[in-house]
Amino acid sequence: MVLELHVWGPAFSLPSIEAQCLATIAYFSLAVPKDAWVLIASSDPSVSPTNELPAVKNGTTWVSRFRNIVDYLRQYSNGAWDLDKELSGIDRADNIAFSSFVESRGQPLLDLSLHVSSENYYNRTSPAYGAILQWPNQWIIPPRLRSAAKSRTEHLGLSSLDLQAMEDQRKREHSAAVAAGQIPKNLIQRPRDTVSSLLGKTPQQNQFKLEALTAELFEPLEEILGEKTYLLSDGGATTVDCLALGYLSLILIPDLPYSFLRSAMQAKAPRLSTYTERLRQRCYGTVGAEVSHAFDEARRPITDATPLPWQPPQRASLATVGSTLLNTLADATPILRDIRASERLRQAAQSPDSGLSGIESQALSEYATGQKKDVFVSIAAVAGGVAALIAYMAHVGFLDISFREEEGQWEEDEEHDEEKPKGEEAGSEFPLPEPESISAADFLRGI
Repeated sequence: MVLELHVWGPAFSLPSIEAQCLATIAYFSLAVPKDAWVLIASSDPSVSPTNELPAVKNGTTWVSRFRNIVDYLRQYSNGAWDLDKELSGIDRADNIAFSSFVESRGQPLLDLSLHVSSENYYNRTSPAYGAILQWPNQWIIPPRLRSAAKSRTEHLGLSSLDLQAMEDQRKREHSAAVAAGQIPKNLIQRPRDTVSSLLGKTPQQNQFKLEALTAELFEPLEEILGEKTYLLSDGGATTVDCLALGYLSLILIPDLPYSFLRSAMQAKAPRLSTYTERLRQRCYGTVGAEVSHAFDEARRPITDATPLPWQPPQRASLATVGSTLLNTLADATPILRDIRASERLRQAAQSPDSGLSGIESQALSEYATGQKKDVFVSIAAVAGGVAALIAYMAHVGFLDISFREEEGQWEEDEEHDEEKPKGEEAGSEFPLPEPESISAADFLRGI
């Protein structure tokens, strides 16, 4: 049976816009025969039961995440599709350690470059997602991904890369200064900064942080690679090479307005840059991937220049679009959002490919269930409090007194209308006096 590899779609001349997807594509390209799999740029995490990409579908079986997919391919092929089968015990340990190192250091840098940086996000990343996403996901998913990236990198203290946040902060400070009478109201604000000009004003802090973050990734990898063809040996690519290619290709290849990552990699790790380009051409082809390759109904022939077996994804049905809109609305509702988050956490903990032990899975599942119960208890407490307040007000007669006061006011208004003088018009605030009777003789004498 042909395996289906579902990933985020192409961007920046790469077959995917996401590092884990690129790593999985590289592994399939090196380990799995070309006629045993197809590559589908579904760009929709909801196609997988775990709501994650990359994901492999084999009949009714779904496996997501790079490490789980690698383990599944090893078991499914009885070791034939295992890039690490020739590694010794020490090399296997290094393989796991280096892979964890690449993930932990590479993801924050990609978050800063592709999502947190306003120049890169609005000019490159967001349009790239818009080209591979179907409606309405093209308006929903990119802001959600950026928000998650900003949360993951908040501890790094580089929020100045987000010009919109800096602009909002400046507006708040400006409003506070106006309210305090420190500056005139008609003060013209300065034009919007760019990342380069903004970092140029505070180079000692921001540039040092970026230099340190890039050095933590590139310098150790440059030393590990040395003069070898691959990270672990000259014999052949392994799992860590695929994972490194996924992250390093997104650093080296994209042409971004603020390319601090690519500049740092080329300056600090020239051998690593050459290694990334060489492995990229081997796994993804010498011809850059385009969005049309992923959505072309006429299957392109597999060649050395384009070695990836693309298959166009299915178009979203009306039911899928409606489900997406309802899920988005539910996630935007505070109470439903908490309930759904707890349920997704419970399902992820109980998933067979969660990577957790039995005790960890049970503990996380119980935690998620407890969170969900807490939400229901809070709702019940609020509803009970409101009901008790209404019952108390009715018991002490407050509601009855208020109703009677209104009835009494209505009765007084009716009696007042009945007692009005005949010459007084209803609703007139200044009634006219009644005319006095006068005789004709008096009228003539007055003239």
